[in-house]
Amino acid sequence: MSISSLIPTEKIVERLRYENPWWVNKQIPEAYSSMAKRLYFSLFYPYVIEKSVRRALVLMGPRRVGKTVMLFHSIQQLLIENVNPHKIFFIGIDNPIYVHLSLEDILNLCKQSLNQNNLNGCFVFFDEIQYLKDWERHLKVLVDSYPETKFIVSGSAAAALKWHSTESGAGRFTDFMLPPLTFQEYIHLRNMNHLIYNGKTNYGGNQIPYCLAHDIKALNKEFVHYLNFGGYPEVVLSEKIQSDMGRYVKNDIVDKVLLRDLPSLYGIKDVQELNRFFTYIAYNTGYEFSYETMSKESGIQKETLKKYLEYLEAAFLIKVLNKVDVNAKRLKRVTSFKVYLTNPSLRTALFSPISETDNEMGNMVETAVLSQWMHREKLDLTYARWKEGRSEGEVDLVLVDDKKYKPVWGVEIKWSNRYFDKPNELKSLIQFCKSNNFKQALVTSIDQSGVKQINNLAFSFLPASVYSYNIGDITLKMKTN
Repeated sequence: MSISSLIPTEKIVERLRYENPWWVNKQIPEAYSSMAKRLYFSLFYPYVIEKSVRRALVLMGPRRVGKTVMLFHSIQQLLIENVNPHKIFFIGIDNPIYVHLSLEDILNLCKQSLNQNNLNGCFVFFDEIQYLKDWERHLKVLVDSYPETKFIVSGSAAAALKWHSTESGAGRFTDFMLPPLTFQEYIHLRNMNHLIYNGKTNYGGNQIPYCLAHDIKALNKEFVHYLNFGGYPEVVLSEKIQSDMGRYVKNDIVDKVLLRDLPSLYGIKDVQELNRFFTYIAYNTGYEFSYETMSKESGIQKETLKKYLEYLEAAFLIKVLNKVDVNAKRLKRVTSFKVYLTNPSLRTALFSPISETDNEMGNMVETAVLSQWMHREKLDLTYARWKEGRSEGEVDLVLVDDKKYKPVWGVEIKWSNRYFDKPNELKSLIQFCKSNNFKQALVTSIDQSGVKQINNLAFSFLPASVYSYNIGDITLKMKTN
């Protein structure tokens, strides 16, 4: 007797009816309908209704960034657009009741419970697809077998999803990446848009359209809150969770990925070692590492370290930034690199919230700025560090044109007003600009803005919070267009 036959079919059908309340009342559960939509919804939804290309839509992203909510908001929108409720199926694959059932078995039960003959014109949502072994093979078969049906799946065991969907689903899947909240989305979810207005800022002698702050002190207060709690929609909207970040984020995001998802995907034996290693990185987010120092400080062998970094990056927990020299030339041997958390609030979850006068603020602001840029795919972001004779220096963020191998811009990320008053102290940035014939560069501050001229160079100063907001805003506009 198989295990699946131990659960009576009517019990499984009952569960399906419970998961799909709109079959009866034409509405999604109130818990989801009352939540604000992420700004990324307007980018995602067109792929849901795209029928001309026969592909499944794969919604990927770290844990707790709102993937399930986005699926329910898509269902809500389909209902608003008068799609027949009986043509919309939602199945949470992580429920043990579906264990030992194939996707096709589940679909047949959906049809059975609604007395339907076929699935033409249906929208089928599979949530947490990674819980199904060989899910990509199953899904590919469905896409081929049901040409008139749209399949939308979500999953958070990121590495598996990324690799498998590219290998086995070639031409059958469209990937959509949902990252942690940008600062712009955080302001939107907190209903704080009144702090921002559309203005202009001076960059390199040109006035460019830019979102500015009505009250920089108020925006900075939100920015520090974002650094501590801002990566995840649920955390942003719940003070209860904020008061117990450690338990919520650590248990739900960090532990599940480190202790369950990654070990099962990569056969990691020493789970505690991986956990210790991640904690060590999280504490030092934004620092430069070398395999030598990392190995010495963590007591982990170099080859194992390389693997761990790869796994953590695939799971969207960290981002590794490689180094270039003063002319943005790549170094032949990668000996040192910087490691950042993909969102700063992960650090708060593991340690404790920081205030704007803490020593860690500099690295947390750098982590936040980088996490805004991560929403742009195919950007070759690096940092510059060099030592030539007596001169040495570093520039925090450098964009390299990977076709011409030339730097496009450099940004110095500071949480300080000091350099606004003393721009000549930005010696590394000055040297970097001269070496690359740059006429201008951007420097962030706490709350000062304006342009400072120095030896034919124009340094545009912007508050770090304003700069972070605009990266998210511009990225969204680019993606929308």
